[in-house]
Amino acid sequence: MSDMTANLYLLESVERRYERGGSTVHALRGIDLSIAEGELVAVEGPSGSGKSTLLQLLGAMDTPTAGRVDFDGVSMAGASDKALTGMRRDAIGFVFQQFNLIPTLTAVENVEIAIGRGTGGKVERRTRAAELLGTVGLSERGDHLPGRLSGGEQQRVAIARALANNPRVVLADEPTGNLDSATAHEVVDLLAGLNTTHGVTVIVVTHDGEVASRMRRRVRLRSGEIASDSGAA
Repeated sequence: MSDMTANLYLLESVERRYERGGSTVHALRGIDLSIAEGELVAVEGPSGSGKSTLLQLLGAMDTPTAGRVDFDGVSMAGASDKALTGMRRDAIGFVFQQFNLIPTLTAVENVEIAIGRGTGGKVERRTRAAELLGTVGLSERGDHLPGRLSGGEQQRVAIARALANNPRVVLADEPTGNLDSATAHEVVDLLAGLNTTHGVTVIVVTHDGEVASRMRRRVRLRSGEIASDSGAA
């Protein structure tokens, strides 16, 4: 597992404000946060607490109104659109509540299209996609369309897709939100297992306290501020 002393993320005095209908919405207020390489983190809180906004900043999908967000020592605020696109493609894997699989592609094809074109030819990419499906326990389901997979299986395909380019971090946005409790438990086990066996940093955004309790660190947000931070490396 990776050395957990180096900061992968460093956030200092981060604010994110939006102008809506002539009023200012403070989504994040003065966030100070560091996340080390190899951590397993839950970001939790009720609706409107700022979880999704924080995830967008961590995923290089947005920039702060004030403060700084660094990824592996690089300022996201100072990065070009091209650099941010490359960061999202090569260093960050995303898992969403809605799975976001392409319904006309098989499981292995859904993973394969996420693999960078510079990663060998079609045969090599297909082989890697199959290997990733094996990593999430779906070796026998590669030729199935998403409609023939259960919700838990679809989320496993989505996790395999997130791992396509060997990311430094996987950001999971309410990954169990559309799953029953037993299947949700399996998906959380899978994410935690990938963190343990592969050393990839995993950050799970959730409103579910049971899911959050399975992470080694819990960052709780309330009204755009960090209310508590337990288990930091």
